[in-house]
Amino acid sequence: MIGLMNDPPFASYLRLLTMLALLAMTGSLFSCPAWAHTGHHQAIEPMGPLNSPQPPAEALSACSNKPHGASCTVNTPHGRLTGICLQPPGLSSWACVPNQAQQGGRQGRQGSRPPLRQHTIVQSHGIKHLYPALAEPVTETHCTATIEGPWRVIRANGIAEHKTGRFPNPGNPNRIGVQHIVMRVPAQPVLTDTATPVKEPGVAVNGVIFDPGAAEFYKGDPTLGWQYEALSGALPLGFDESHAHVQPTGKYHYHGLPTLLMANLKVQADHHSPQVGWAADGFPIYALYGFSDPNNPKSEVVEMTTSYQLKPGKRPTANGQPGGRYDGTFTADYTYTAGAGSLDECNGTWTVTPDHPEGTYAYFLTRHYPFVPRCVKGQIDPTMVAPPIGITHH
Repeated sequence: MIGLMNDPPFASYLRLLTMLALLAMTGSLFSCPAWAHTGHHQAIEPMGPLNSPQPPAEALSACSNKPHGASCTVNTPHGRLTGICLQPPGLSSWACVPNQAQQGGRQGRQGSRPPLRQHTIVQSHGIKHLYPALAEPVTETHCTATIEGPWRVIRANGIAEHKTGRFPNPGNPNRIGVQHIVMRVPAQPVLTDTATPVKEPGVAVNGVIFDPGAAEFYKGDPTLGWQYEALSGALPLGFDESHAHVQPTGKYHYHGLPTLLMANLKVQADHHSPQVGWAADGFPIYALYGFSDPNNPKSEVVEMTTSYQLKPGKRPTANGQPGGRYDGTFTADYTYTAGAGSLDECNGTWTVTPDHPEGTYAYFLTRHYPFVPRCVKGQIDPTMVAPPIGITHH
């Protein structure tokens, strides 16, 4: 492991990844004007692909046929390294991130955040309890969206205009706090052929962030590749009836259908959904209902459906894997099957909408996994890709 630092490509790559892990742990990963900033940190310039060391070929080939979060090994001139498959900034492919880099970020904030919890639950029967929305907003909602050059700039305080559950609660120890959200998304979004994973895929029209992932892992070990699905009900995470809860920073955020926002916007089964948010790539986000014929705004309104399905059979048990049947407890329990539903792997589709009669690519929130898109199809700033698994806020 010591000899690795004499290998320049891997050395610079590890230094970059360690810095990314540290920034994510401090909550300041790619601050304004990039999409991920939602805290009260001093703005820093986003890191672009030109000054980001590229992963060595060995790190790329180690993940060429593996999914995000899978375990991997890299053979180097100095020995074999183990790690997990992640997506480095500026790349559309996975690369093997050695555990050394991940550990560096965690150690940088030792004592400031509790260690990952050691969960061993392997089966879930769904969320049994959503806390009723009884609490008034802690202050007035502020959210604006203005066109500034090529960008739509969204400024918000992260406070929903609707009532929320009471926080803290037995599943969530945090209090809702005012945020300083400044996000910029393309004003004229451009569709690509690449699905780019993002931690925070969008923001609702009320300025509340969509953040569907959970920093909870089987045995507290991200390298095993078994991340708990937040809305599976396997873990008590204190969600309110809008499928939202609060981060340690005080950020209230949606993991699934924002029920009370949808009620305020009058989302109804017999009408195409109004826009409920903007995605990180600038395309609109709708909830549940769209046109059956994507080219005909007079066609029947139907509920849009995900193309993700549960894998058949049982999970592996070797090498510390959880076993049990695939039931949605873990994100990895699902697999994407093109054409199984009306939406693609990012829960999107090209369609006409009431506010885009000429047609647009659009995302839809759904009742079933992934609930909220986990990736985007349009061009985004490379610094907006998902940070390494295991160091995201829940």
